Amino acid sequence: MPKLLVRGRRQAVVAAMVAGAWALAACSAADGGGGRGYGVGELGSDGDGGSAVGQENGRAGEAERAGEEDAAGGADDRPLVLTTFTVLADMARNVGGEHVRVESVTDVGAEIHGYEPTPEDLTRGQGADLVLDNGLGLEAWFDQFMADVDAGHVVLSEGVEPIPIAGREDATNPHAWMSPSAGQVYVGNIVDALGDLDPAHAQDYAANGERYAAELEEVRQGLVAALGTLPEERRVLVTCEGAFSYLARDAGLREAYLWPVNAERQSTPRQVAAVIDRVREDDVPAVFCESTVNADAQLQVAAETGARYGGTLYVDSLSRPDGPVPTYLDLLRHDAATIVAGLTGEGRP
Repeated sequence: MPKLLVRGRRQAVVAAMVAGAWALAACSAADGGGGRGYGVGELGSDGDGGSAVGQENGRAGEAERAGEEDAAGGADDRPLVLTTFTVLADMARNVGGEHVRVESVTDVGAEIHGYEPTPEDLTRGQGADLVLDNGLGLEAWFDQFMADVDAGHVVLSEGVEPIPIAGREDATNPHAWMSPSAGQVYVGNIVDALGDLDPAHAQDYAANGERYAAELEEVRQGLVAALGTLPEERRVLVTCEGAFSYLARDAGLREAYLWPVNAERQSTPRQVAAVIDRVREDDVPAVFCESTVNADAQLQVAAETGARYGGTLYVDSLSRPDGPVPTYLDLLRHDAATIVAGLTGEGRP
């Protein structure tokens, strides 16, 4: 359980964990998802069917960043929760609901690994009541950011079983949120953190977290089921960045990638050649790249091997509200549908 220091003093953790999430997920899967369309086979690319709470709070977050006052005409005195990137912000909004303000340090489309905080970011951090980061070495800039910030701090990946970067046993892959299973751990940590920050609404945070964790479990089950009939030799996910180790673990996929993390996105001719060889040897039908990087090297892989370019995957950032992945659930669904379509050849629904 993460430790939360609120304005320099330790408080007892009072929020309940999302213990009922798995039971809710099982019931939802048994009845076909309650008609909400969360299965991978029902996904579209336009973000429809995304979490209503996440989308509404995403729009609210934009208004808050513009400094708008609440409907009563007074200043918004809800606790300010600051996250390091947009995915975590959406998760926090879904758990926090109407009781907290949530903002992201980095904007939509930002490359999170090597971000450099601005003076405005540092000022905003000093006004926060709680800061949520990913951990696992993702935010190389975070220590600098927190140096003068007197706010509670929780690492959301705490409790996730880490995966080392292949060939670098001393380095951990930081992209744990790409696993719907690990995402449920993040949700539990957010529930605890918000309950510690704001005990008066701890029950609401627990209930929101329980529902949200159940939605994540539905995404996991849909992805595993959709890929279940894929021949073993084609169960290889080829991407630009090695950001999908946790998702691959959920779905039973092997990985190949051009570089391990975006902080090192300089693919060498040797790396490209190695991926080309892997795609040929395993007869991989499709390759993919991420939205925050240049896809030229992966397009070269596709041209050299005859594999399809399966499309763009989202990892480090959500899209704008009118884009394909305005929420974290939309991101997972979009990526799951794109991967399934590319590897099965059945086309996106």
